[in-house]
Amino acid sequence: MDTKEILKKVRKIEIKTRRLSDHIFSGEYHSSFKGRGMTFSEVRQYQFGDDIRSIDWNVTARYNEPYIKVFEEERELTMMLMVDISASESFGTHHQFKREMITEISATLAFSAIQNNDKVGLLLFSDDIELFIPPKKGKTHVLRIIRELIEFHPKSKKTDLTHALHYFSNVMKKKAIVFILSDFMDDDYDSALKIVGKKHDLTGIRVYDRYETEIPKLGMVPMKDAESGQIILVNTNSKKVRTNYKANYLRTVDYFENAFTKSGSGTINTRLDESYVKKLLGYFKRRN
Repeated sequence: MDTKEILKKVRKIEIKTRRLSDHIFSGEYHSSFKGRGMTFSEVRQYQFGDDIRSIDWNVTARYNEPYIKVFEEERELTMMLMVDISASESFGTHHQFKREMITEISATLAFSAIQNNDKVGLLLFSDDIELFIPPKKGKTHVLRIIRELIEFHPKSKKTDLTHALHYFSNVMKKKAIVFILSDFMDDDYDSALKIVGKKHDLTGIRVYDRYETEIPKLGMVPMKDAESGQIILVNTNSKKVRTNYKANYLRTVDYFENAFTKSGSGTINTRLDESYVKKLLGYFKRRN
């Protein structure tokens, strides 16, 4: 993909996701993710209905009438996007690949964050750390993140979420809002997830295709594992094959849900033929 084509794609995603973040998500994002605490803003005269616990007794004594302390939320936060770019993300049977939806969701979240003057960073991972962009503010920075999400080519096709979580724990010392975007076709990451979940506000966004949930009857079909490259012939007419396929998928989903729940983290599941907008909005509202 040449530079002109990349810039065109970045612009297209910016227009779509910026509109969503401006009109839908920025308010929900603000109320869902609180700042680090309350800081002193000013002193003003007491008004009927004010909390008497906020009265500043020194100023009240000086002016011989009641004054209260006014506090405001210390708003600045850091958002980190941890994005799986292994080969299984380059799959999709409904207008777009998983990686394309992940890019749109990431852009929407990033624009929502900068609307609130928060920093945004990016970590791209496979079974290795492919790219780390430290958190910064501003539209130019977010556009760079979108460009990397579109054009970055990973060195590896495989997935290792545990390795990515350990790296993140080591590199991010201050508390952050963390979104992990993946199909979560991995296991044994629950211990690393607990470590990250204790310190950070963590959400797993699982993006999947409907044909990953169950296999249709298509006869003998050659199937390729995107991450290993192995090709096998599968008899999709076999009920046993279809049952085992679905059972394996459900095990992966159950592991994802249980691992995030035990770590005190949230989850969002969105299928490629569903509206991720509704899923994100519903999640933000449940948090309030």
